[in-house]
Amino acid sequence: MKRVISLWFPYWSSERLARRRRKASAEARPAAQAGPAAEAGSEARAAEPPLVFVGAGQGGLRLAAVSAVAGVEGLAPGMTLADARALVPGLVVEAADPQGDARALAALADWCIRFTPWVALDGADGLVLDVSGCARLFGGEAALLGRVVAALNRFGFTVRAALADTPAAAWAAARFARSADPTIVPSGGAEAMLGPLPVAALRLPADTVAGLERLGLRRVAAVAALPRAPLAARFGDAVGRRLDRALGCEAEAISPRRPVPAYLARRVFTEPLIDHAGVAAAAAGLIAELTGRLEAESRGLRRLELALYRVDGGRRVAVVGTARATRDPVHIERLLAVKLEALELGFGVEAMTLAAPATEPLASVQASFAPDGIGADAGDLAALVDRLAQRLGPANVVRLAPRASHLPERAVAAVPAMAPAAADGWRADVVRPLRLLTRPEPIEAVAMVPDAPPVQFRWRGRTHRVARAAGPERLAAEWWRAPRADTYDPNDWRDYYRVEDAAGARFWLYRHGPYGPRGAARWYLHGVFS
Repeated sequence: MKRVISLWFPYWSSERLARRRRKASAEARPAAQAGPAAEAGSEARAAEPPLVFVGAGQGGLRLAAVSAVAGVEGLAPGMTLADARALVPGLVVEAADPQGDARALAALADWCIRFTPWVALDGADGLVLDVSGCARLFGGEAALLGRVVAALNRFGFTVRAALADTPAAAWAAARFARSADPTIVPSGGAEAMLGPLPVAALRLPADTVAGLERLGLRRVAAVAALPRAPLAARFGDAVGRRLDRALGCEAEAISPRRPVPAYLARRVFTEPLIDHAGVAAAAAGLIAELTGRLEAESRGLRRLELALYRVDGGRRVAVVGTARATRDPVHIERLLAVKLEALELGFGVEAMTLAAPATEPLASVQASFAPDGIGADAGDLAALVDRLAQRLGPANVVRLAPRASHLPERAVAAVPAMAPAAADGWRADVVRPLRLLTRPEPIEAVAMVPDAPPVQFRWRGRTHRVARAAGPERLAAEWWRAPRADTYDPNDWRDYYRVEDAAGARFWLYRHGPYGPRGAARWYLHGVFS
């Protein structure tokens, strides 16, 4: 049975601004003054002046949002600023910040994942939570809805909340129910709840609502009683479809803000956890639960996300990746321990979730009967790579692998340390130096004839006399990498030589392109043999 919670924040912009200012004031205030200031907070909010947020609109500046005090004075979004000031002379005006409001609402949506992973944004001032099957974890629907509303009120937000079978019915109850208390619509009771509500509760366009009201259809029950054909002929299919969605006759999808992981474990604590030791112990329990599910389905995780939901509304996330699929609880705990140390707990953690958004098939493996230390275990190597990656960063734990290119500087690529081996291994028919310079360095070389190897060269201020040389090995540029066909230079090739100087040192040199009109050639040193 599908059950949905709709949350509406009628004064989102003003209360977000007030919360931000209170937080800044609390951070600037000495700790000794925190108590008295907090006790005086409710009186200060009660005495605040009317506040509105304005933005550019038709005919000039218009109200984009109003505070609760301004709403009591009769102001509403959509009014012109001039009319608002005429009604309320002492009005406080702020510039609307829709981007900031959207970011804060998205952060609040992420915090609500503590109740259900299926959380979506609902316009600029609302959220929708699919809580199907979640109520039993919180003691029933009434307890769940009450806990959500209480937490949001504690953050300083006025919220209208409703729980119903469909998103449309929950949306209508949250915004148009007579009582400001949380509304729970019984399963199958959407039609009775919607009947006395105004037609705007169907979330219809403003011109459609005005047209229905001109015909005397002011309540949803009056619209539902009419045949669909005349309504569709006059207003299109929008009225019928909105009514069907509210009643559950037509499905309405909820697109969660974040992908819902297939494997998720959750804990809600009666008392907040205030130290890292308690958080680590709770995380160990979640890891055991999650790995048990993975083992039952023969899967292993490749990515793990631990989310901490703080008392102050903050959300902190620790992300762990693994080189190979694993479900070893001890190994996962070690990886998370490195991340947990850096997480700020604030005034305590009241909920925690552990998700595995990326998993792979992982069959059970027969344990070896060989004594410890005999043979190489790929699992042990993967565990070592994981620990190094958590401390040094995944980009700093790599191995070198061959790449399909005949240019030396492109023939090697850095890949994840535990990436599977390429089908084409290292070429055995070519000789390459052990040390390849990051960039070929120019040298001064002297050759007896243009196509002969050099007899001496000067590199980094030192002259080397060539005793032996082999080559050349000609490597041409990759014509398919040229930006355009007409930019490819057929003379862009290299003649490589392996040379050994009188002291026995061996080098890899090349001449770039043919000799020019004046006989000059460009020589470079690209590598050093061991």
